[in-house]
Amino acid sequence: MSGPEIMSTVQYEIGDMVYAAEDILNDGTMPGIDEEEGLIVAAGARGVVVQFGHSEFDPSKEIYLVRFESEPGGDLGNPVGVLPDELTQEPAAVDA
Repeated sequence: MSGPEIMSTVQYEIGDMVYAAEDILNDGTMPGIDEEEGLIVAAGARGVVVQFGHSEFDPSKEIYLVRFESEPGGDLGNPVGVLPDELTQEPAAVDA
């Protein structure tokens, strides 16, 4: 894919407010999480996109770095790499 084709697939931009659409679990690559499948971010957590790119192994896959609030109205945590289907911009979509 060339640059414009890749850019056309970007769903979220830097600075966009997003919510975790599901619990985001450690895949073994997140430092500071003791359990390999430990919870990084709970569904419904609010965050902000701080960077985006594409997987080195599959350039058709987008990856977003998101800093989620540590608690509602709290400080932002360390950046977490997430896939687009793990995010939403609709807070009501995570209420269930």
